[in-house]
Amino acid sequence: MPVELEAFNIQPARQATPRAARVGIGGPVGSGKTRLLEQLIPRFAARGIDLAVITNDLVTREDAERVRRSGLIDPARVLAVETGACPHTAIREDPTLNLQAADELDERFPGLQLVLIESGGDNLASSFSLDLVDYWIFVIDVAAGDDIPRKRGLGVVSCDLLVINKFDLAPYVGVDLERMTREAREVRRQRAVALTNCATGDGVDVVVDAIVENVLFDAH
Repeated sequence: MPVELEAFNIQPARQATPRAARVGIGGPVGSGKTRLLEQLIPRFAARGIDLAVITNDLVTREDAERVRRSGLIDPARVLAVETGACPHTAIREDPTLNLQAADELDERFPGLQLVLIESGGDNLASSFSLDLVDYWIFVIDVAAGDDIPRKRGLGVVSCDLLVINKFDLAPYVGVDLERMTREAREVRRQRAVALTNCATGDGVDVVVDAIVENVLFDAH
């Protein structure tokens, strides 16, 4: 099935620093954040990008353990943050724990170029502090309903890249994918939108390209 993708409006990186670039991945529970992460890791590795990962969970380390067991990355390059409270807190209001984890990875792996920070699953209001990340992605799920863009949640509207995942399920859940994509572009004022099927990897290369162009342009 062909994937329709929004053209990217490339912007300069927010800051130039010697540390690794930090990219946030947020979205509701079950939208496909960890599966996207698992698709991104080998693609960055294939491009020779030195990568590490931070996952956030409420009171477990489940996502971190899943990524460590995947065989996709050295387990030492995966750190877990247990937020102990609303996931918003650890990525927006007080991202101290994630900042400390990212700094630890920078110290542990000289030459590190990219840290992917997956938020704990939460609602459409979640967003990332720009003190924590240089670029952030918000993942929504077609099967959760085509009215999500119209709800104009903070994550949907404010993220650098909106990923509409599980596009392949649209015919089975009564979703008008063309309308959903159009409305996403409208509420985002034509900012970047990508359609993916993270189960198969369809569309994920465009997510990689967006990250490379926006925060890793010196790395290739």
